Amino acid sequence: MAITKEQKQEIIGSFRRMESDTGSPEVQIALLTARINDLTTHFQTHKKDHASRRGLLMLVSKRSRLLRYLRDTNRASYLEVIQRLNLRK
Repeated sequence: MAITKEQKQEIIGSFRRMESDTGSPEVQIALLTARINDLTTHFQTHKKDHASRRGLLMLVSKRSRLLRYLRDTNRASYLEVIQRLNLRK
């Protein structure tokens, strides 16, 4: 099941820096994490869906690059994002 428009707006509202922000690294990381979690549950029932698995790997790589960028440019924001999304154990 895909992320609904309402869920997406909620995520954007929760992670944005200012009122009109939709593309900051924090928002992008949060949206990618939601999509990754959604696809992860999809693979529990559809184990042989290799085309979607490739898409999942691409999403994980993109999120990793964004996290690296955020870590290098704004360490405090990076720490807040990974703590709020429970990314690093």
